[in-house]
Amino acid sequence: SNGEISNEIAALAQFHEGDALNQRLFLMRITALEVMSYLTEFSPRLIGSVSTGRIRKGSDIDIHVFTDSVESLVIHLNELGWDYDQKEITIKKGNTFVDYLHIYLDQDYPVELSVYPRMEIRVRGRSSTDGKPINRINPGSLLQLILKDHGDAWADHLNDQINGRF
Repeated sequence: SNGEISNEIAALAQFHEGDALNQRLFLMRITALEVMSYLTEFSPRLIGSVSTGRIRKGSDIDIHVFTDSVESLVIHLNELGWDYDQKEITIKKGNTFVDYLHIYLDQDYPVELSVYPRMEIRVRGRSSTDGKPINRINPGSLLQLILKDHGDAWADHLNDQINGRF
């Protein structure tokens, strides 16, 4: 199954990369938290491999954002001075096809924003990997996950920020 394949890929990545993989996961989660902090008004939610911890080489940071005005999101990104590309992606929902905007941010790690109407914040899609509802993590829950999984690295990160080294 897709879930079994995902488990094996995660085990192989951990075997081959070990501590480097854990360090990259921490840095990707920090990047996600920073991006989400700038997008608060769009109710950002982290999904995918960075949220589950099952990253591998080539993983990106997947964030859902919610707005009824794509223009306001684009204006916001431009005001931040962020480089990005955008693309319409067609997704099958039931028996129909719906176009959603995806925005690709140029950050320390690649970030993909999937843009949804605000009312869809209550709708959880299903994972293509295991068929279960997608777990979407808000910034507060992401911070708790970082503290739980990377407590020492987080403390070092904060120390570096205070001392101007990061």
